[in-house]
Amino acid sequence: MNTTQIITLVVVALIVFWGVGAYNRLIKLRNEITNAFAQIDVQLKRRHDLIPNLVEVARKYLEHERETLERVTAARAQVVAATDLVRGQPNQAGPIKSLNLAEGVLSSAMGRFQAIVEAYPELKADQSMRDLSEELTHTENKVAFSRQLFNDATLDYNNSAQQFPANLMAGVFSFKEAAMLQFTSTDAERIGVKVAF
Repeated sequence: MNTTQIITLVVVALIVFWGVGAYNRLIKLRNEITNAFAQIDVQLKRRHDLIPNLVEVARKYLEHERETLERVTAARAQVVAATDLVRGQPNQAGPIKSLNLAEGVLSSAMGRFQAIVEAYPELKADQSMRDLSEELTHTENKVAFSRQLFNDATLDYNNSAQQFPANLMAGVFSFKEAAMLQFTSTDAERIGVKVAF
């Protein structure tokens, strides 16, 4: 073998090692998104399980507000269905966008629900409602923390998949951009979640 052939083999070997490393890094980062969603999924399930209990406690006080209660129940059902879709493919933008939209509808319905509850002092004073509200507040905080971890993992993945020269490997093996979990509009997010019963 002459020097040119050795240099060519070394360059080819370096490119292959780099390619394997870039591919493995993208796989690792994509798997971190799946793991991060598994963490948020636990908190979302807990929150979604609390909502029917809140509605049930409120039902006896808010008999004439049936439409609001039905909206909350329907919005919850949409979020549960969207979460089920994301669970199977948390690194795909389409299901994440559907979940973001469904969560926005649920947040709106819960906001209306909370405004109505504020108007009923006897409902606000109900011990079950206070306990559920406190648990929901704690769960909302955990959802926000888990969502941040998910978004951090998504950002790391997207950055790696878009930076040169790893973007070449991402393009060859169809590593598509992952979407962030946003749930609410930017303005609503700045205000924060407030559950006060």
